[in-house]
Amino acid sequence: MKTPKPLPRSTPESQGVSLAALLSFLGGIESAIKDIHGFMLVRHGAVIAEGWWRPYRPELPHMLFSLSKSFTSTAVGLAVAEGLLSEDDTVLSFFPKDAPNVVSGNLAAMKVRHLLSMTTGHDKDALEATFARRDHRAEKAFLSLPVDHAPGTHFVYNTAATYMLSAIVQKLTGKTLTDYLTPRLFEPLGIEDAHWDSHRNGVNFGGFGLNVRTEDIARFGLLYLNKGMWSGKRVLSESWIAEATARQVPNGDALGSDWSQGYGYQFWRCQPRGVYRGDGAFGQYCVVMPKQDAVIAITAGLGDMQIPLTRIWEKLLPGMRDAPMVASSDAAILERRLQDLHYDPPEGTRTSPMAAAVSGAEYDFDKNAQKITGFRMDFKPDSCILTWRSGRKRFPLSLAYGEWREGTVSIPTPHVPGLQEQPVAASGIWTADDTFMATVRQILTPFVHTITCTFTGRELLCDIAVNVSFDTTKLPPLRGRKRGA
Repeated sequence: MKTPKPLPRSTPESQGVSLAALLSFLGGIESAIKDIHGFMLVRHGAVIAEGWWRPYRPELPHMLFSLSKSFTSTAVGLAVAEGLLSEDDTVLSFFPKDAPNVVSGNLAAMKVRHLLSMTTGHDKDALEATFARRDHRAEKAFLSLPVDHAPGTHFVYNTAATYMLSAIVQKLTGKTLTDYLTPRLFEPLGIEDAHWDSHRNGVNFGGFGLNVRTEDIARFGLLYLNKGMWSGKRVLSESWIAEATARQVPNGDALGSDWSQGYGYQFWRCQPRGVYRGDGAFGQYCVVMPKQDAVIAITAGLGDMQIPLTRIWEKLLPGMRDAPMVASSDAAILERRLQDLHYDPPEGTRTSPMAAAVSGAEYDFDKNAQKITGFRMDFKPDSCILTWRSGRKRFPLSLAYGEWREGTVSIPTPHVPGLQEQPVAASGIWTADDTFMATVRQILTPFVHTITCTFTGRELLCDIAVNVSFDTTKLPPLRGRKRGA
């Protein structure tokens, strides 16, 4: 693949965007959000503002979660254009050998368009049940589930439906979504090294698992904004884009919510008229604003996903004009703000009277759900090596005092077999004579772990919290005792 041509860069005011609006937006999200990692604003085809909060960087891919769904929808649109399937094909027609012995009328009526619009007829998300089979026959598991409602009549957010779209594309093409999209989407748009996690059966998850850069998200949004054209060439059907981003189904009536404005084919409709988006858990966004001729891409690790959208509607949109604006003296202020974006490491002292007593000591933990059997810390003049034990395996992590140190750590990931090596930026500091706190940012993901270790005599209490989670953000404390005590 050739080195992708960078997106054009321009100034906000030359593209009709108020610097005051941009500064207000930036200040608003920084004050309201603890963990936004990067953003890029494109207007009239040019990047007019971009920034990453160090230690996050523009060249790093980011876990997209359900923003992956919009890419899966695009793969289906490409396959439809190639004549490989239609939206009215039944789901059973692709997997006749996986059909249950008794096929209900609702299951028989389920079509590709119902997978796309999240109207399969299931009463709840079928993901866990679909992935529960020990033989990894996920398609068979999906087709065995009760279909409680007539397809097309009941919206329920259903990541298993997106997995089935991925399975259909692979069934028809013999290629994973990644391999299918590479020459058709990724290469034309200049998206390099896209990685998509797979089920144990070799099918890309579809509904999650894609990892690309923030700028790649912006490129994807630009393709949709430009109605399928890229560099003067047709990449995706204009009719597909119109259909995929239209309101295919109502999905609620909550006032002020961008999750109740209607759903398309793996795209959400937004509160401002004509605006739509793909999004993923904890703040991964691709917002397309056709009327404003603008796209905004965001990667983050946040709990309240409405906040950035509200800031866009309230701060950015009012500052967009049809004509260029007169340049103002605030340009230097914005540039300095964008260059200085960062997250401070935790504050405290670099050493403690207790450091020598606990350095190198092995602690054994009581039995726990995390299956962490032990722990040790080795304090050095410029860093600390924190080492977890799980059975006979050891997982060391280097922490700098009061600054970020990049390294890797092995972390289990749901639905993906084995431990995944994750790049991290980690820092540790003594917050009291008996308490050492480590902050570990998984810089390709939304997740930030805070590990607080309190030493009392020969006892150790270890508290672990995470900034965002589908479950609890605070794990049960780990209690340990110094070996030989």
